[in-house]
Amino acid sequence: MAGNIAVIGCGYWGKNLVRNFARLNALHTICDSDPDRLAQFQSLYPSARTEADYEHVLQDREIKGIVLATAAVSHYSMAKEALSADKDVFVEKPLALRVEEGGELVELAEQRGKILMVGHLLEYHPAVEKLKELVDSGELGKLRYIYSNRLNLGKFRTEENIVWSFAPHDISGILLLLGGEMPYQVSAHGGYYLDQHIADVTVTTMDFRSGVKAHIFVSWLHPYKEQKLVVVGDRRMAEFNDTNPEGKLQLFNHEIEWIERRPIPHWKEPEVIEVSSEEPLKIECQDFVECIETRRRPRADGHKGLQVLEILSLFQQSLDEKSRVIALSEEGKLFFVHETSIIEEPCIIGEGTKVWHFCHIMPEVTIGRDCVIGQNAFISKRVKIGNNVKLENNVSVYEGVTLEDDVFCGPSCIFTNVINPRSHISRKHEFQPTLVKRGATIGANATIICGNTIGKYAFIGAGSVVTKDVSAHALVYGNPAQIQGWVCECGAKLNFGKNSQARCSRCGKIYQKESENQISSKEDD
Repeated sequence: MAGNIAVIGCGYWGKNLVRNFARLNALHTICDSDPDRLAQFQSLYPSARTEADYEHVLQDREIKGIVLATAAVSHYSMAKEALSADKDVFVEKPLALRVEEGGELVELAEQRGKILMVGHLLEYHPAVEKLKELVDSGELGKLRYIYSNRLNLGKFRTEENIVWSFAPHDISGILLLLGGEMPYQVSAHGGYYLDQHIADVTVTTMDFRSGVKAHIFVSWLHPYKEQKLVVVGDRRMAEFNDTNPEGKLQLFNHEIEWIERRPIPHWKEPEVIEVSSEEPLKIECQDFVECIETRRRPRADGHKGLQVLEILSLFQQSLDEKSRVIALSEEGKLFFVHETSIIEEPCIIGEGTKVWHFCHIMPEVTIGRDCVIGQNAFISKRVKIGNNVKLENNVSVYEGVTLEDDVFCGPSCIFTNVINPRSHISRKHEFQPTLVKRGATIGANATIICGNTIGKYAFIGAGSVVTKDVSAHALVYGNPAQIQGWVCECGAKLNFGKNSQARCSRCGKIYQKESENQISSKEDD
């Protein structure tokens, strides 16, 4: 199926794509809106057709694959048109400028059974392929740190900042080395020197649950070109230097010796790793041609392009919010952690949850969706918190406590986990569990003694000391807390009549009093 590729845009980078598809005998049409440029390329590639109208390209049934080397702002709309016209698509990075648009393209390609490939060139670089082999084989040991520099003078852009222009390559390379692992938090710091609205220089960071940290330094205000990726393991280090004409991949066997509790480095000459000199772009173009013929997925498919787009969007959010750290949940969805708070890994925090100033969350904590953790809260190891839980300021939740969905903890309320604590005697093996069931409310400054269960929708008054189990819907207060009445699921106080029934004055729900210490809800007639 040679000769079925159309390259759209043959400017700064498109000319290289035209050259490689021509070398592969796969070039059918060159499309560009500039007539002078088209005339120039017609003379260079006389066997290829030239076309100024993108719609005519999409209507040509001989063309099977569309390669988009146009401005990033056009990627979504043009890729969508091509997929809708039943063409396979190779779009240069980034896939789109919005995550929602990228997701739509991936879904559309799958619905129509079309190839969607993204121009992440490092996926095809022989040196990066070899580096990936070294990482996967354990040659470097446990990975600790990855950093990438992509620096140059220009090309200055007005439709996208330096992160969107340069960083996609580095993000895709780092994700490749880490087997597709997504970061759990990112941040971005930028400098705006030529245009106050477009970042020219950025340093972005990514933290991964495997323990790896990474940063990417990109700039188009640098006096010389540098493209370098360094991977640090606990056994060896490796450097991929794409601007080095020889020895692009080097392995370092430096040793660190500890003398008088101080690390002393011992430098050794690097080992040059032989890699193929084949042009990465040719390999990338060959992959697209073969994918069209065999219908297999490309190495850099739409899903990988969407992952990179998600990280780019988070970097942009961090830039827009003055370099705020952006955290992701276990599933890759967003939650918020204020920069002054400490989250010890591993822990799981659900989508939409907010952790405010000066909080400390210890390892192995599980927090559900849409929770609010107020200022200066402390959550100890292995605590389990459900969905939509509210912890107000200065709340302490100690090991052994479980809070079910919709629990409210007022300011400065506290939980204990040992009955008879002594500073000089460890009683961690004597921790007693506390369970707060769904919808319960605990008032400000209340103390919950361990080993007790607070029932569904119970209401603990402010300043109370709970020393025993609390029934569902019970209103308790005092020291020690005693039942003083009953409350509805909605929080309104209930008044029982002679027939031991009560109808909530607010929501109309009916309750039956079973005994002095228990009530149950009844369905309305």
